[in-house]
Amino acid sequence: MAARITDGEYHALSELRYLIRRFLQEGDATARQAGLEPQQYLLLLAIRGLEPGQEASIRKLADRLALRHHSTVELIDRMEAHGFVKRTRGREDRRQVLVSLQPRGEKLLEKVVAQRLVELRSHGRALVESIGNCWNRGQSAAARRTRLRDSARGTIPEHDDR
Repeated sequence: MAARITDGEYHALSELRYLIRRFLQEGDATARQAGLEPQQYLLLLAIRGLEPGQEASIRKLADRLALRHHSTVELIDRMEAHGFVKRTRGREDRRQVLVSLQPRGEKLLEKVVAQRLVELRSHGRALVESIGNCWNRGQSAAARRTRLRDSARGTIPEHDDR
């Protein structure tokens, strides 16, 4: 038996998608105002945002950006030409190419991230609430579906009135 998706679940998911897209579009505009293309900003953020001890290999960056390897290489080529990043060979594996921020890239990234954090702090609550609405509605719907399934099977659990 297929579970029925409620109108509230459709609304909650639609609202979440709207807020995420608005947040991403604002980020693109903020990056452009700083003189970066959105993909350039995302590359800088991916490099700077790696966990301590992780190296910014092209494979890792391609994964973080959801790009193909060759597209990531092309983006890094352009960023290196502008002096935003620098490539080096891995210490242990000389075949590995690592990417690091140059001072110019670090400065631009900090400018964009500072603005993005201000925007997130002022509008982020709506995004968090929207995620909560999707989660809560999903939990309620899942509980309803479980009750319906158990009812159909004749396995409704007895209440525990402790």
